[in-house]
Amino acid sequence: MQSHRGRIRRSARIATATAGLALVLSTTACGGGEDGAAATKSSPSNVSATVAGVVAPAKVEVIAGLTGCKVKIRTDADELREGVCHTKEGDYLITTFPQEKFKLTWLDAAAVYGGEYLVGTRWVVSAKPALLEQLRARLGGKIQQLRGVGPTPGPTAS
Repeated sequence: MQSHRGRIRRSARIATATAGLALVLSTTACGGGEDGAAATKSSPSNVSATVAGVVAPAKVEVIAGLTGCKVKIRTDADELREGVCHTKEGDYLITTFPQEKFKLTWLDAAAVYGGEYLVGTRWVVSAKPALLEQLRARLGGKIQQLRGVGPTPGPTAS
């Protein structure tokens, strides 16, 4: 019969191995099937973006730190956390979600307003399009265009 300490050590080794495997899979599973040029453009090329892909779901503060911002938390709810960043490059909003389904609901609601957003695993960054591209280089994710709702402007009569 195994001692209590032996079971704890075995559980710790299994947890460590599982976490290591998950890290390897999450960092190597991205970008499969892309040609070289597309992979270079869409794959994170620096360490910050790779780290963000692994830790970004954890905290608004982690994402803000990767972008060089001291964030001010605006919303702290069960479904999401939002923080505002004011930087010399521009202002942006970082939103994280405890589950992917909350992010998808948020994106559905944001679609009413349209615009572009930087979207990752359980996080979204809202900013001007030029800033989103800079942030994408640091965080990874994909820039997603949302369509607004309502009538589109027609041609004007002269």
